Amino acid sequence: MRGLWLALGGLFLGLGLLGVALPVLPTTPFMLLAAGCFARSSPRLHRWLLGHPTLGPPIRNWEENGAVSRPAKRLATGSMAALLVLSVLLGLAWQVILAQAVLIALGSAFILTRPDGPSR
Repeated sequence: MRGLWLALGGLFLGLGLLGVALPVLPTTPFMLLAAGCFARSSPRLHRWLLGHPTLGPPIRNWEENGAVSRPAKRLATGSMAALLVLSVLLGLAWQVILAQAVLIALGSAFILTRPDGPSR
């Protein structure tokens, strides 16, 4: 089972790193999944991910506080809104736009109801 968690952690880490370059692929959710998988399979990789200067802070904020920072909330909800606007401008089918709108509303509600984390 440890090997499966390790493989999933590697997959999610790779997808998260792709998300850094590709605006339509989210980075943070994949990094959170990678951290969870590494916590179950490789303490060394889990520590590395948490200690990373760029990737580590949002993961630690989530693990320690169940929190999402305000800038991350703005970026996430803004990106989702931009994707919905782009879908409308591209003239996608109304069923697709409706499905996106519902999923975006649910995702945004979840993100916006998380605490901001400790004030620094």
